[in-house]
Amino acid sequence: MKGTLVNAAAVLSGSAVGLLLKRGMPERYQHTIMQGLALAVGVIGLQMAFKTQNMLIVILSIVMGAIIGEALNLDALLAKFGDWLTVKLGTQYGNVGEGFVTASLVYCVGAMAVVGSIQDGLTGDASTLYAKSMLDGVSAVVFASTLGIGVALSSISVIVYQGSITLLAGAFSTLLTEQIITELTAVGGVLIIAISILMLEVKKIKVANLLPAIPAAVIITALWSMYIN
Repeated sequence: MKGTLVNAAAVLSGSAVGLLLKRGMPERYQHTIMQGLALAVGVIGLQMAFKTQNMLIVILSIVMGAIIGEALNLDALLAKFGDWLTVKLGTQYGNVGEGFVTASLVYCVGAMAVVGSIQDGLTGDASTLYAKSMLDGVSAVVFASTLGIGVALSSISVIVYQGSITLLAGAFSTLLTEQIITELTAVGGVLIIAISILMLEVKKIKVANLLPAIPAAVIITALWSMYIN
């Protein structure tokens, strides 16, 4: 699990630097950087979404995820958690919930997180996660300088998500086929596009209520491969 721990440490370190920069940065700079960052996040989401080989799987996953998410009302639960953290830590650290969700999605959804964690668990080769750590550490500086301390808390998501895959690498290596990873990445890309729209304040989207679309993509793609292909 060394690759995941290094990855989490990189996110924390980058966030610490970003928070220091945030303190000395005028609000108008933060606002413009936030808009530029939102556009960049949107491009990342588009790149991921276009990896799909079956758009119907992506659509079904999003619909199923939305139904489950609305039933559980995950967005409200996460908002309460974010508000609680903001009260505990202070508003000077920004919107904790927004930073946490945004960074968690960007860092956890994608092929490098999944494949790298499986490699680390099966062979002890953490090179993919080391490369991901460098990318995440640099982006954490930018994210934290605008989104605040919630970005640092996303290191917990990295540990839980990637750590679970590493510890269960044997099972995940047989379950997560190349096709499943592709469609999971594409669905994650759609959620990141939603994050981008939310950051630009174009439309209020309950992104957390769409999170079940990620496990739904795994199940739907597996069933599709078994019974339709």
